[in-house]
Amino acid sequence: MLDPRSLYTVHTDVWDSVAETQPVMLHLLEGYVDAGHLAKQLGEHILGSMEHEVLVTFDHDQLHDYRSRRPAMVFDANTWTALTDYELAIHKVTDASGRAFLLLAGPEPDQQWNRACTALLDITRAMGVSQLVTAQGVPMGVPHTRPVLVTSHATDPALAPDNPVWIDRVTVPGSFSAMLEFRTGQAGRLARGFVAHVPHYLAQGNYVPGALAALERIRDATGLDLPPGDLAALALQTLAQLEEEVDRDGEFGPLVTALEEQYDELQATGRPSVPSADEIGAAVEQFLAERQDGDDTGGSRGPHQ
Repeated sequence: MLDPRSLYTVHTDVWDSVAETQPVMLHLLEGYVDAGHLAKQLGEHILGSMEHEVLVTFDHDQLHDYRSRRPAMVFDANTWTALTDYELAIHKVTDASGRAFLLLAGPEPDQQWNRACTALLDITRAMGVSQLVTAQGVPMGVPHTRPVLVTSHATDPALAPDNPVWIDRVTVPGSFSAMLEFRTGQAGRLARGFVAHVPHYLAQGNYVPGALAALERIRDATGLDLPPGDLAALALQTLAQLEEEVDRDGEFGPLVTALEEQYDELQATGRPSVPSADEIGAAVEQFLAERQDGDDTGGSRGPHQ
């Protein structure tokens, strides 16, 4: 393996300001498997509402496949006027109570996963990071009219009790954040995460209620003061718009009703008529295929976008 230290640059002045605080590190990467764009929403919400500065910058040219994820460019009349390039960085963020924490945000690496994981484990060890925490969404057969179910996971299983009985054991395509959590556990350190169950018919766009539910779980797990801000109002707006669509769409209403019955059975008995592991895996594969065939918001309903 090439030296992982050549993947990143440390901003030493920022490093020194947080090195002795044993901070939490959130990793919220825009990845291949993230129904409802939960990680992207949470990362943008945190950086958009709290003071932050860059701690570590990664050389993303070594990690990114530009042919599969191309940067947006603007052509105006006869010249290129703008380029929105990618950045993968660790930020020092200050929460609403003045406590510093770290946030790894940006696109999921396309390649050199083991090397990037080693780099991050080295950084977090040197920084004395107390725990790594992530969140994402998965497409599930749940209705938007019920509270968002959240499955937790951790390198210490005792920290992830009482999950909704919706998934037992299943094999799905991996993500970089999942690999990072796995490698952290192999190193005997604490990492955990939260997976919001996103209605499958809303998985391709921004599902704000799922992001809000994941944010609440992150707050509980870390003690960080992370106000919901605009997410709370946007979640209510999303649900109100969806209710209007249910009333207008003759096919949408019966679908939601059937999912409500399944959800209520889960809450009442803990033994819903859930799909098999193979069916869940097939649903995730279909979700990923749809993302490859179109853009990130194609094929989804409008109110949540």
